[in-house]
Amino acid sequence: MKLQLNEAVRDRILELLQERNMTQYELFKRTGVSRATISGVVHCLYPSVKLRIIHEMCQGFGIGIAEFFASPLFDEDNLEP
Repeated sequence: MKLQLNEAVRDRILELLQERNMTQYELFKRTGVSRATISGVVHCLYPSVKLRIIHEMCQGFGIGIAEFFASPLFDEDNLEP
């Protein structure tokens, strides 16, 4: 099943949270991205996510943007057009 881009972003964030044994609250504390925004992204309340928000979350995870998007979740074959 193909994903919408916002669903792929959500899945990648959840994957990184699990890998690092972090909660959404811990991500908020590390990044300053509001808890409401993090929750909104995780619950796909936004049709798109600003790159600035993804970048700030990446900083909280200790990774770069390239590593975030290097996931197979973002392969063109896995995404809706």
